[in-house]
Amino acid sequence: MSEFPKIISVDDHVVEPANVWVDRLPSKYLDIGPRIVRAPVKEISFVGGKFVAVKGEKGDEGPVADWWLYEDLVRPLVRVDSAVGVDRADVTMRGVTYEEMRPGSYEVKPRLEDMDTNWTEAQLCFPTFPRFCGQTFTEAKDRELGLLCIKAYNDWTVDEWCGESGGRLIPLIIIPLWDPELAGAEVRRMAERGVRAVCFSEIPPFLGLPSIHTDYWDPFFRACEETDTVIHMHIGSSSKMPSTSPDAPAAVGSSLTFVNACLSLVDWLMSGVFVRFPKLEIAFSEGQIGWIPYVLGRADVVWEENRGWGGVADKVLEPPSELFKKHVYGCFFDDPYGLQMLDAIGVDRVTYESDYPHSDSTWPRTREVAESQMGHLAPDVVEKLVRGNAIKLLRLDKR
Repeated sequence: MSEFPKIISVDDHVVEPANVWVDRLPSKYLDIGPRIVRAPVKEISFVGGKFVAVKGEKGDEGPVADWWLYEDLVRPLVRVDSAVGVDRADVTMRGVTYEEMRPGSYEVKPRLEDMDTNWTEAQLCFPTFPRFCGQTFTEAKDRELGLLCIKAYNDWTVDEWCGESGGRLIPLIIIPLWDPELAGAEVRRMAERGVRAVCFSEIPPFLGLPSIHTDYWDPFFRACEETDTVIHMHIGSSSKMPSTSPDAPAAVGSSLTFVNACLSLVDWLMSGVFVRFPKLEIAFSEGQIGWIPYVLGRADVVWEENRGWGGVADKVLEPPSELFKKHVYGCFFDDPYGLQMLDAIGVDRVTYESDYPHSDSTWPRTREVAESQMGHLAPDVVEKLVRGNAIKLLRLDKR
């Protein structure tokens, strides 16, 4: 291979600038809509998969951070939101200001410069304040305001974050999870603006919402299928990270981040959704891929041997592994074990990511990591993994 292919990353993140909502909401909502204030930090902890933050008042002692305020929600910017370029020993769960973050976390031009440094042509970015599938607005009290906030975020994503990037930042929208009809309408609205990627929860019942084993989500799924929009599910998009006990350190959950993606994949494969919507495609983000062959093998055995009493005989009409090949994409950023089992996963269903600007990010070494882990693969396979499959997944060949 004369030159390593330019990377198209399917999972990165944007820290929303302070003006996203104050510039777009009606004036009557400016005092309760999302806005930034600078204030001391009284407490921050992340134990047992639960994040706790307590804001101090003006005049209180302690480190200062920028805080998002929205209805009753108070949430600080934290170092793990923007960890690239920071010594790993200094990446802790502490509050920060915008000035303490790498500018590429929230500004387009510095982001593109950091992408150039990282041999990255394009990125798909998940939200931060709305959380990975817009849970922040689903949990809010005022549904009218929540829907306005969702539309404001989506319009900002298209008009500014992606619109000012020359096509290198790819829009990924959020939806009103509390109403699948409204969700479908928002998918269609944004599809008219060229968007073909939408966030969804890996495990909706963890958010108090119906599972995908019901027909509740059909209006949303139908809109995605009819507009050729891919459903993207990031780890943590169920607001419940895996952990073993309430007092387990965050390192336990961080080691188990793939678990929710694993649970979600089995849910989808055994749900019958792909029979009702045969053109629908989904993608798992930041879940890695090494676990996929076992799950597909086990699911096939269960389908073959136990589908009669297992409750899926009439809705899962072919082996789950075949459904995976037609409907599902996985992605990874540092998974040499998964690459050893690439044939069992399928070279056409794997994509690559840099996870900028989070603490797991391989930036600015993403190309270096890829070259070291993919050196045994044929050039055409590498091309698929780092960009070709992403082009299909993100519909870049149809732009």
